[in-house]
Amino acid sequence: MSKAYLIDELVKGLNTSKAQAGKMVDVVLDGITKSLKKGKSISLIGFGTFTVRKRAARAGRNPQTGKTIQIKARKVAVFKAGKALKNAVK
Repeated sequence: MSKAYLIDELVKGLNTSKAQAGKMVDVVLDGITKSLKKGKSISLIGFGTFTVRKRAARAGRNPQTGKTIQIKARKVAVFKAGKALKNAVK
C-alpha cells in the first residue's frame, strides 16, 4: 500500500477532496512520528502497536570487502500487529 492508495481510500470513505484527505494522512503520520521520537508507544486497538526499541551495538561485515565493521547502537521503530489484524490476514 502506498500513501496515494491510503489517500484514495479516505476520499472514497469520507467523500472528501484529495487535498483534504492528503492533509489527514500527513497529520496522522506526523503524530505517530512525533510520539515515537519522544519514546512513546502508539496503540491502535485491534490494529497494532508502534514502539521504539533500542538495538545494541554489534559487529557486522562489509559485503563488498568482507571486512568486519562495528555497527553502532541505535533506536528503531517496531510494529507489532494486533489480534484483529492477524486474524484478517490469515
